[in-house]
Amino acid sequence: MRDYFDQLCKSLGALMINDPAELSLTVDVDESRVNADISVSLGLIVTELVINALKHAFPGERGGAIIVDFHAMGKSWKPSAGDDGVGTTAKLADAKPGLGTSIVAALADQLDVTVTTENGEPGTKVSIVHDEPTGRCHNDKGFGRVS
Repeated sequence: MRDYFDQLCKSLGALMINDPAELSLTVDVDESRVNADISVSLGLIVTELVINALKHAFPGERGGAIIVDFHAMGKSWKPSAGDDGVGTTAKLADAKPGLGTSIVAALADQLDVTVTTENGEPGTKVSIVHDEPTGRCHNDKGFGRVS
């Protein structure tokens, strides 16, 4: 996951960040691995979260930082994207979800994970939480209920 997220975020930064001295995008990922189906979905989720942070967290010429994080413990894993931007206002939180949010929700549903959003002081952090609860096992796709 480390190489995948490193390359993904380098590409996003090169395309979307005008001044890397003002706005940084860093990756903190452990050595864990997931199967290809899951990694592709997580890459799409991280892409949407980073783009969302770039679009909303740093209005005008405001600088700051975005951190993409991925750590696993056993069969549980938790990728997140956090920023130190303006945060999620009540008005924004109540707004109708856009296409990016809908994509994240659909992918989260497909992966059977929980999406959590924390409003920091400053910034916002969105996490995708996958816990391996009792009664679940990995099938050939890496996830699924015991039938």
